[in-house]
Amino acid sequence: MHRWVLTVLLLISSYPVLAFEHFISRQGHQLMDGNNEFRFAGLHAPELHRLEDDARGVCAADPRGWGQYFSWPTAEEQENWFQALSFTGHKAMRVYVLSVAHPADVACGRETHILAPVTEGGMPVLNEKAMLVYDRMIALAEKYQIRLILPFIDHWDWWGGRAQLAAFYGETADDFYRTDSRTYAAYLDIIRQVIQRKNSITGRLYSEEKAIMAWETGNELKDSTAEFVQKTVAQIKRYAPQQLAVDGTYLKIIPESLTNPQVDIISNHFYTTNNNNNPEQVSKDLTAIGGKKVYLIGEFGLTDSKNIAAILDAAVKTEVKGAKTAGVFVWGWRGQRHNGGFYFHKEYTGHYSYRLPGFAEAEFNQEQQVVHLVRQAQATLAGKVKPDALPVPLAPTLRAITDPLNIQWLGSAVARYYKIERSPKKLGPWQLIADKVSNAKLPFDPATDRIFADPDALKQQGTVYYRVIAVNESGESVPSAVQSWSQPI
Repeated sequence: MHRWVLTVLLLISSYPVLAFEHFISRQGHQLMDGNNEFRFAGLHAPELHRLEDDARGVCAADPRGWGQYFSWPTAEEQENWFQALSFTGHKAMRVYVLSVAHPADVACGRETHILAPVTEGGMPVLNEKAMLVYDRMIALAEKYQIRLILPFIDHWDWWGGRAQLAAFYGETADDFYRTDSRTYAAYLDIIRQVIQRKNSITGRLYSEEKAIMAWETGNELKDSTAEFVQKTVAQIKRYAPQQLAVDGTYLKIIPESLTNPQVDIISNHFYTTNNNNNPEQVSKDLTAIGGKKVYLIGEFGLTDSKNIAAILDAAVKTEVKGAKTAGVFVWGWRGQRHNGGFYFHKEYTGHYSYRLPGFAEAEFNQEQQVVHLVRQAQATLAGKVKPDALPVPLAPTLRAITDPLNIQWLGSAVARYYKIERSPKKLGPWQLIADKVSNAKLPFDPATDRIFADPDALKQQGTVYYRVIAVNESGESVPSAVQSWSQPI
């Protein structure tokens, strides 16, 4: 039996079946979970299905000059990230797009979701390795009760988008929006392939997954036309009639999308570069939509915490003729690395990605303030005065120790810091050798940075044993599994 098949079978046994009772539906300008209105706020987690590794810098072999390195998250990383989101009050999440192959991918050692046609002029092919990671993301979303918004293709080139798709057919990026082009035909076929895929973990078609709240036509498709949106959402609804469709146009509202019954959600992104990163934009959009559709702020951020607070407050409280914002996401968030520390992304504005539950080490990035603002918005939407206390952390995952000067572990999802214990015997007694150890350095480079070093181990005779305990304001985790290190002979 292939290793990945065995892994999938093991994962199937660990996930609940049909954890969600209802698909999220639309009732006028409201999202509904059964008979209850569904509203949400959160930090935007774009990379639950693909990693952009800023610590490795820019790939010199990419002629675009900014091409980066990418990889697929491990199963442990993905689950840790969903735990962090769930344990901090997230009920929904929008991820980033499906990536499209680029000629520099091989030289940069990276893979994508969408591969070139096998035969000239044929339809693109889904990368099975990538889609297994996507399967796992959807299964984890159900396990941790988080609804997903999944966009298809990007307007931009960052992960490979419309330009790279068009290149398969000798067409231009603008041909993506032309509904008689080969590029557009390929786009529609990608939609079909993805929605009709059977999840290798849950055994369901994607169209049957209640964890998928909505499909989005794409990311920031600012040149969308009425015809483009109409034909695209018709394709989505043809294959996923029980799931919602988001018009991924931004910076404008297409009038026909307000009357098209197959469009459920109108989205916008707020950024200073677009001159709309302000709380007034919320009422402008709600007024323009006029209660005809659900309104989503799919992204906003790259601004100071005061402005973030004002926009979140407007998103939660502004009402125009009975209509409110259904959901809002602050850009952007990154999770923990398999062997310790956090992934990060540095934006052109100088802002870094946020981490959960927020750390003093990122005070320069106003991380704790922003996380608190998001959690307060979640609490307000839930009718609470303040956010719930964080749960006690789960045990961290201590990795095998090959060097006591570089002891590594996958951190607990909502831990603030860690205690390190050592013993000459596997079952103890245990000695506390370090307290309040942080894994939250920002930025963190695994090639040079260390979470914890124990130089005293080099003075010990024989084998020494370690375990790690995660701590936050709610308490301490049970200890990690024990790992050992021995002096080389």
